[in-house]
Amino acid sequence: MSNVCEICGKKKVQGARIIRRGLAKKKGGIGMHVVKVSPRVFEPNIQSINVNDNGTHKRMKVCVACIRSGKVKKV
Repeated sequence: MSNVCEICGKKKVQGARIIRRGLAKKKGGIGMHVVKVSPRVFEPNIQSINVNDNGTHKRMKVCVACIRSGKVKKV
């Protein structure tokens, strides 16, 4: 099952988790240095909800941003 919003098409996005080490300059150190960069995935908040679509009830996978903005009418 795909994790994609059926309204706006929002899906997984790849990014990175950055690990830093050291004492910040404003705390008297020489600055934070990047030690490791590991890949990660940002996933959208997808919910399976019953939707009223032109008078018929339909089950859709929709992101919470679309539900909150009113693009979808919940049953």
